Amino acid sequence: MHLRKLGTSGLEVSALGLGCMGMSYHRGPAPDRDAMIALLRQAVALGVTWFDTAEVYGPFVNEALVGEALAPFRDEVAVATKFGFACEDGRPAGLDSRPERIRRVAEASLRRLRRERIDLFYQHRLDPQVPVEEVAGAVQDLIRAGKVKHFGLCEVGAETIRRAHAVQPLAAVQSEYSLMWREPETTLFPTLEALGIGFVPYSPLGRGFLTGALDEHTSFDGGNDNRATLPRFTAEAMKANRVLVDLLAAFGRRKGASPAQIALAWVLAQRAWIAPIPGTTRLARLEENLAAADLTFTPEELRDLDLAVSSIPLQGDRYPAEQQSQIGR
Repeated sequence: MHLRKLGTSGLEVSALGLGCMGMSYHRGPAPDRDAMIALLRQAVALGVTWFDTAEVYGPFVNEALVGEALAPFRDEVAVATKFGFACEDGRPAGLDSRPERIRRVAEASLRRLRRERIDLFYQHRLDPQVPVEEVAGAVQDLIRAGKVKHFGLCEVGAETIRRAHAVQPLAAVQSEYSLMWREPETTLFPTLEALGIGFVPYSPLGRGFLTGALDEHTSFDGGNDNRATLPRFTAEAMKANRVLVDLLAAFGRRKGASPAQIALAWVLAQRAWIAPIPGTTRLARLEENLAAADLTFTPEELRDLDLAVSSIPLQGDRYPAEQQSQIGR
């Protein structure tokens, strides 16, 4: 597995990481826990050194799962986790990035992750009640105390990035990015490049849509799979957007690759400081995804793919309107 540096932070990770959320949260009923521990350890054996979790995934159970699975590899892997949601009675309960809460979350996350230091600590969502400078200062204190190594933000805009970075340099920004959602190219990339900040795309496979495994006949568990609430995953939108998957499949036949591999290799080809975190709960899919790290494009192939994709009018917002207002600020 190739390694990449996230900007100028010094944090070096595998080109493809593993998003762990779906192993216990937001992707239907949680899979067998022992099977997920085995999958996480197999990912390490396959060269993955970059794992992403969060306090709110569960809440709490995903961090504990990742902590147990990766305990034998503490010195070999980097783990990112997140703060920023209040959690009450075992459920997310609104935003809370007060400095005292950030400190409590860090201590609890360290226990669950079975680590002495969090490699990358993200604010999960911007809290309008707490200036981002205060958030950055709280994480800076944790860095000085040796409990956190690097600071990150999720789903924020360029102005917020600059304000936070002026207090405590950011190692990475995490946002959705894929052939289905390319807005970060114009809203984030120039700022990240100018400041030397890495980029960690989540859902680089369009929440599974770009694998080709989903279509208008797919149903989602509304109580456990958040895709049931997303406009992009209505039957009408998935039927209309299937043309993109067909395009990737046709392109893949020329390259001897699957649609998912084309989609991931395209993300990797955009910048050297990008390290995506596709998630999966299946070994076969993990192996398929990781093979994308060795897939390269000629400049002409990238141009042709970009032109073809840009001609497709995709349907469906990525979040409902009430959630859209919480991101990109």
